[in-house]
Amino acid sequence: MKFECVLICVKDINASRKFYETIFGLKVKYDFGTNIAFNCGLSLQEDFSKLTGISENEIKYKTNNFELYFEEDDLDNFILRLNENKNIEYLHQIKEYYWGQRVIRIYDLDKHIIEIGESMDYVIKRFLKNGLSVEETARITIYPIEYVKRLKE
Repeated sequence: MKFECVLICVKDINASRKFYETIFGLKVKYDFGTNIAFNCGLSLQEDFSKLTGISENEIKYKTNNFELYFEEDDLDNFILRLNENKNIEYLHQIKEYYWGQRVIRIYDLDKHIIEIGESMDYVIKRFLKNGLSVEETARITIYPIEYVKRLKE
């Protein structure tokens, strides 16, 4: 058994495709008309009710019970580009968590939550660059000391 992808239902396949290509730079691997598979393991499905037999009334949007997660180390420039799109609905602006990672959450066109965060490798390297010791960085980020040491080299 192998996990293959995440498939999310969308109302307008073309608008959603443009959203993910424009905002995240995703590349289409397969385009089957009402189904698009990106090369990262995300698929979009229009007409989900026809595919599954679930009535259109039972398909819920903005459920706020899962999220898609992307990493972007140049988060500040990404947010500047994101702010140029007036159609973005924000769940929240940048938050920095106690482990040092900065993230922002938005909704896509169909109200699926998307988190964009710095990779933890980037966070660890940032702490080390700013003068924190390996031990301090490991304590804050909750990563093993050996892992942090490897990133320092």
